[in-house]
Amino acid sequence: MSEQKLFDVAVVGATGAVGQQIIRLLSERDFPIRELKLLSSARSAGRKIEFKGREITIEEARPESFEGVDIALFSAGGDVSRALVPEAIKHGTVCVDNTSAFRMDPDTPLIVPEVNIDRISDHRGIIANPNCSTIQMVHALKPLYDRYGISRIIVSTYQAVSGAGASAIDEMLRQSREVLEGRQPEPQILPVGSLPKKHRIAFNAIPQIDKFVENGFTYEEMKMINETKKILGDDALEVTATCVRIPVVYGHSESVYVELKEDFDVEEVRRLLADAPGIVLEDNPAEQLYPLATEAAGRNETFVGRIRRDLSNPRALNMWIVSDNLLKGAAWNAVQIAEYIAVQQK
Repeated sequence: MSEQKLFDVAVVGATGAVGQQIIRLLSERDFPIRELKLLSSARSAGRKIEFKGREITIEEARPESFEGVDIALFSAGGDVSRALVPEAIKHGTVCVDNTSAFRMDPDTPLIVPEVNIDRISDHRGIIANPNCSTIQMVHALKPLYDRYGISRIIVSTYQAVSGAGASAIDEMLRQSREVLEGRQPEPQILPVGSLPKKHRIAFNAIPQIDKFVENGFTYEEMKMINETKKILGDDALEVTATCVRIPVVYGHSESVYVELKEDFDVEEVRRLLADAPGIVLEDNPAEQLYPLATEAAGRNETFVGRIRRDLSNPRALNMWIVSDNLLKGAAWNAVQIAEYIAVQQK
């Protein structure tokens, strides 16, 4: 029996929420690592993180950091990826990028393994991880797309504050305490962006994620629209999105209306989803069984329920999709991609 090939792996953004989850998953999945390099900003350099019983010192991410690195998983922001991914490629590193920097580059495959893993070999050193809210939606819709075809998608998201970073979680918890104590909180973080106006997230819903563009949609909404078409390889697909931030720590929820090209049986839809890899069907209204963000938190799967035929369009379905935005929406999807790369390079 031949020995298992081992890889030199780098995690860029090792101290961030997604980076921490990537490190945990690499350990739990027993990824074939010879050497693990943890990279971050100069501010975090020198800190130590435990991995499989040993301490690894975090290094500052520099162009020369990727010498000898086989696979690098990036989750340190778009500016870092734009600066360092090309440098890593020069060293022969295959990069899995969790930012929006390269997602819509026509030469960069945008991969959800359960949906379009066949495109992974098209890469030129970069494989992009889609937006968290896009990942869980296309994951759930892929079985229906293959069986019936899809003509139109209308999605409204209810997104956890962890998608905006640790500071947003802290702000939500602080504001919640202040409101319960009868005080008026001072919002400082959300919506994330350069505009001076901020809104309270505690006991509230903010219909803005990222900045607005000229057409009245936000960047987050346009990501969902454009990425869905690219992942499914269907420019004719009609997609529209409204993305909302709600006071939940982990787990994005989505209400999805989908128009199918062919007639369908609701029970067959349920069977297709129940049999799909990585999907957990939770759809029994009589027992109040449906996906909840609190139950999806900490899980790698995508949860689907509330499946019903639309009352105004017999070829349309309504469904509820929930997933942990830091796991399937980010770290787990990236580690899945890395595992496929490792298999290809054996």
